[in-house]
Amino acid sequence: MKVSIIGASGFAGGEILRIVAAHPVFEVDQLCASSSVGKKLGEFHPQLPQLAQQELKAVDPGSLKDSAVIFLALPHGQSGKIAEQLRAAGVESLLVDCGADHRLTSQDAWDHYYGGEYCGAWTYGMPELQGFGGSSQRQLLEQTKQIAVPGCNVTTVTLAFQPLVAAGLIDPEDIVATLAVGYSGAGKSLKPHLLATSALGNAQPYAVGGTHRHIPEIAQNFAVSSGRNASDYKVTLTPMLVPMSRGILATVTAGATEKTSTKQLHALYQDFYQEENLIQVLPAGTWPQTQAVTGSANVQLQVALDQRSGKIIALSALDNLGKGTAQAAVQSANLALGLPEYSGINQIGVAP
Repeated sequence: MKVSIIGASGFAGGEILRIVAAHPVFEVDQLCASSSVGKKLGEFHPQLPQLAQQELKAVDPGSLKDSAVIFLALPHGQSGKIAEQLRAAGVESLLVDCGADHRLTSQDAWDHYYGGEYCGAWTYGMPELQGFGGSSQRQLLEQTKQIAVPGCNVTTVTLAFQPLVAAGLIDPEDIVATLAVGYSGAGKSLKPHLLATSALGNAQPYAVGGTHRHIPEIAQNFAVSSGRNASDYKVTLTPMLVPMSRGILATVTAGATEKTSTKQLHALYQDFYQEENLIQVLPAGTWPQTQAVTGSANVQLQVALDQRSGKIIALSALDNLGKGTAQAAVQSANLALGLPEYSGINQIGVAP
């Protein structure tokens, strides 16, 4: 199956290409960009020598019609417009948006956190999201032609707390998530706080005080898992850039709504995720770490109860470019194309 990437020069585009290049069914077709048109891919992704001489081209709907799937690896506000152009030109390929344009089901939430044109929600690309009453996100993905890949912070927090939300074990009005995030999550923009002089030997918060754009998406997912309204969930999200290239380690806490124990919570997580190949509920007393999931689609989870405070603490680690973006994109595309879900998905990390 032919695969094209729009936004191929960026971090997400490069990671998608790394997976596609080793996929048993996919074959790279068109590589598209905007400001990098005419340049060779090797200038941006020397880690992909087999594709290094392929030229980056402008988006031409006519040349993309033979692609079975088109990945849109673009900043928010761009993929929605390009998707409209592709559909208007008769492109019927599966579209997979790795940006934010099609994630939110609420226009009010979009207007508040993003602004600009609201493009509507596509099928959400998190196969592990379990709907209230037994609805299956995988079944929805198997029947779609348009996929919205979740935000990387969203995936980390959602998977960390989903079992608790589904079981009604936490106070929905006091969910606090603090995330250590690698710099690749900020993209390639040249900004002073992203330069090496600011990054090395430094940890710095961003989007503090309820301003992070992933907050409504997390609440939206919790609503799917619980059957409640997204507005019921009050999420405080504080991400911090730490000096590593990739990875997210999330610590998520909330008050317990009934008496429980660490042992019971651990059993709940093991049962909830027992069928999920990419999610590892670690042995009791073992804590997630980003290095163990680097380069893979794996997610490490652990949960504990602070008996004195009555708070439940869940920790999760994933690769923001892996399961946080590109691996989720390919995993979801596999389902939509009728391929085995884990085709080409890397379940082996890179350490040290």
